[in-house]
Order: sequence, then structure tokens, then C-alpha cells
Amino acid sequence: MRQGAISRPAEILLVEDSPTDVLITREAFAQANLLINLHVVEDGIEAMAFLWKTGQYGDAPRPDLILLDWNLPRKNGREVLAEIKAAAALKSFPVIVLTSSQSERDLLTAYRLHANCHIIKPGNFKDFTQVISDIGHFWLTVVTLPSH
Repeated sequence: MRQGAISRPAEILLVEDSPTDVLITREAFAQANLLINLHVVEDGIEAMAFLWKTGQYGDAPRPDLILLDWNLPRKNGREVLAEIKAAAALKSFPVIVLTSSQSERDLLTAYRLHANCHIIKPGNFKDFTQVISDIGHFWLTVVTLPSH
């Protein structure tokens, strides 16, 4: 095990409103053979409830990693990222913007709001699976994350 590796299942919060992308992400993590618990919320309001442990998310785990779609209903990814990075209790959470947007403006906005990285979703399953595998291996075995 590398120095940064987590010795328990990693808690990953996927903020994604596309059922297809959720299914593909689940499958990609399964193929990457990583020890994770994947938690899925469909919009920005649910994401913030999960992170603040309110309502139905009262016993939600602290995520080790957040995968954040940019285009979400009710509260978009930009708003969610801004709220996370503005809150002292949340700003240390690593946030990966995982989006289909290829807009340079969206890319710059993500980094201005302190995203840890910005990744454009590949258009085919094989490449998407590789990206998820790379994300998982880097963030869960190379990087040293804060402990709970």
C-alpha cells in the first residue's frame, strides 16, 4: 500500500443528475477494483444536505472525494463548489469537477472557485472507465487525504 492509500473503503460523493452517467460511473469504479462506497445525489441542494448532514442525510459519511457535475438542477455545480469552498468545515474536501462542458469559461470558473481539478467526461465508455480508474487510483492511493 502506498503512503497516501486509505485503509478503509473510500467515501465518494457523486453529484450527478444523469442516471446513465451514474450507472457508467458505478461500473467504471467496479472495473477499477477500488474499495469505495459511492454515494449519489441528483442535484446541488441534495449535495449540500449530504455535506451538512441535514434531513435524510443526518448520518451521511464525510466524503473523501466529491465528483461534481457542472450542470445540475435546482442548484448548479458552480453554486455548490462556491458554497463548499466558502465554508470552513467543507473547504478541505477535494472536489473534482467532472462535466461534459468543454467551455473555457467553465474551466476557468472551476479553478477560480478552487476546484481541485476539472475533467471533461469522455464520450465513450472505454475512455470514461479509464478516467474514473485514473481518478480513483490517484486520489485514493497516491494522494494523502485528510482523516475523518
